[in-house]
Amino acid sequence: MSNRNYQYLDHDLNPASVAEYSLLILLDSMSFSFAVTNGKKLLLLAEGLDLAELSGAADEADLLFYKYGQNFIAVPDINFTLVPFEVYSPDKVADFARFLDVKADEKVFSQQLDSGNQVLFKIKADLVEKLAVHFDLNDVVFKPKGFINAVAGIEPANQNLYLQINKQQVELLNISNGKLRFYNHFEFLNEDELAYYTTVVAGELQIPADELVLYLSGEVNAGDKNFTRLQKFFPRVEINSLKPLKMPNQFPSHSILTLTALALCGSSAVH
Repeated sequence: MSNRNYQYLDHDLNPASVAEYSLLILLDSMSFSFAVTNGKKLLLLAEGLDLAELSGAADEADLLFYKYGQNFIAVPDINFTLVPFEVYSPDKVADFARFLDVKADEKVFSQQLDSGNQVLFKIKADLVEKLAVHFDLNDVVFKPKGFINAVAGIEPANQNLYLQINKQQVELLNISNGKLRFYNHFEFLNEDELAYYTTVVAGELQIPADELVLYLSGEVNAGDKNFTRLQKFFPRVEINSLKPLKMPNQFPSHSILTLTALALCGSSAVH
């Protein structure tokens, strides 16, 4: 094994059994994190790594580059569009991609998001090149796919609105009658803008204020400025308690939900 520092390394992780494991990689614009799982058990967690490590020399003892049974690599999208299956067909990908205004330094990926939608999303070509050094691009997944699957899997109430907060970006998700009703992400500068976007989305969804429940995950904690500001506008604000994986109690599950939920993803296709 490499001598990289890990936030968590389970003694049950056996390099001889990696074909039975899954590798989860979550990228942002500046760094990446990864995890190794065996079924629903977390075996390894490494956070805040430099992106250069993805395309650097592959040490055969480095757990990042083992040949796992399956890989799920979530990348930050520049833009995306959802296409209902009723109107989607693979031979029309180029037509749908026009909605993304693809530039020369961008690549488009297409994959099934859920039971009713195809998602097309674009990412920076230089990021694709970094990944292609050691990984199969067919393992790239739409970053919020696991988050959406995790929430949909618990069959949430229609009036629940889920917020994933990452630095100064918020993802908002609503599942209604078991189907994806709303997903989008917004950049915000402060807690007032966060409350504004949440209010706008709740209004568009026509969820009565006295029924709305907010569930927060990501870089947020009960009592911080984002949490308390939302409490000023909404009667029920809670930390998301979803746990896609079994893991030690020292890791608040909501803080790494986007990463751990990747275990719920399927494969993707690149075009």
